[in-house]
Amino acid sequence: MAGNKTLGRAKEAKNDEFYTQFADIEREVNAYLAYNPDVFRDKTVLLPCDDPEWSNFTRYFAQNFTSLGLKRLISTGYAIESKRRKGLLPGLFPEEDSAGPGATHGKIFVLDRDTDGNGIVDLDDLEWRWLDGDGDFQSEEVGMLRDEADIIVTNPPFSMFSEFVSWLIEGKKFFLIIGNLNSVSHKTIFPLIRSNSIWLGTGFANGNAYFGIPESSRTDYSKGVLDEASGLVKFRNCCWFTNLDHGQRHEPMRLMTMAENIRHSRHKDVRGHAYARYENYDAIEVPYVDAIPSDWDGVMGVPRSFLEHYNPDQFEIVGMDSKELSESLGIGPVGEDWVSRYRGAGGTGHITPNMRNLVLTVDGIPKMSYARILIRKRKENDE
Repeated sequence: MAGNKTLGRAKEAKNDEFYTQFADIEREVNAYLAYNPDVFRDKTVLLPCDDPEWSNFTRYFAQNFTSLGLKRLISTGYAIESKRRKGLLPGLFPEEDSAGPGATHGKIFVLDRDTDGNGIVDLDDLEWRWLDGDGDFQSEEVGMLRDEADIIVTNPPFSMFSEFVSWLIEGKKFFLIIGNLNSVSHKTIFPLIRSNSIWLGTGFANGNAYFGIPESSRTDYSKGVLDEASGLVKFRNCCWFTNLDHGQRHEPMRLMTMAENIRHSRHKDVRGHAYARYENYDAIEVPYVDAIPSDWDGVMGVPRSFLEHYNPDQFEIVGMDSKELSESLGIGPVGEDWVSRYRGAGGTGHITPNMRNLVLTVDGIPKMSYARILIRKRKENDE
């Protein structure tokens, strides 16, 4: 929880410098190679929003240029002053170029040939120059690089995630990027997930994402989130977003029937209890992903972590209970009677009869549901 709160503060302050670890990049890319060994072959890969001199994204793809079969690697980074204007941290080495061209011009690194004559195309063959502009991904200059690329890979600024995804979709590009799982609820992101235009990657090891941060911002993190020895911070709410296919996405979830869950579930609020129905929408409440009943054909409200296991061949996403989508989904207002019972049972917080949050009654107590994604089991003849 502390890590997620820190991510929230980072968004508010636009503290977006989270440096991805080499091992995490390698682990994720390997999942796509296992599914399709030629996924990067003869492709131009663009790494925007980067600091090319030391970035682990640049390092990984440069070191593996030949084994991946890349055609070209392009890496760009923000100018120092551009970072300051956008509220981003200057980087690990802010003293470099801060008084020269680097103050106002981003850098571009390109790898596409053996420049030192050793017969290998690798990190030592990177060639660089100053960009004409500041390296902003929304600039025309970087937009042209996007149009040249086949696949875009990066950890974009946390505070600009939705804008970055829109930029990718506009360019009709394949991509592999890091973001906050909470982004799935954004009005520009969720429709892409529902239409299977974007999905989650295979994830970080044990669900923990470790990032490097500038030394100047380490006082912002609590003990347990920051490892003082390594300088890394740990977050559990980060994930990879992509439109590249991987095998995990097609692995069916192994689930028990509703009766088996009620009898054997490891969750005490599922074991021995009937599944609750929402009072303002025709669906059942499923509080845990592993409690999804295999034999229920109707709509179910499930936690957002379901997306980490989502197999589009097994389930379809109906929608999500959000302010923008609830009415179009047919989620009704909670009503005066429910609000009265909720207040009478000690319920607090801002809620009015016209609100369309999913609500239910559990053991006689009116409750508001946590944020839910609405899903339905696919039928065998569904496409």
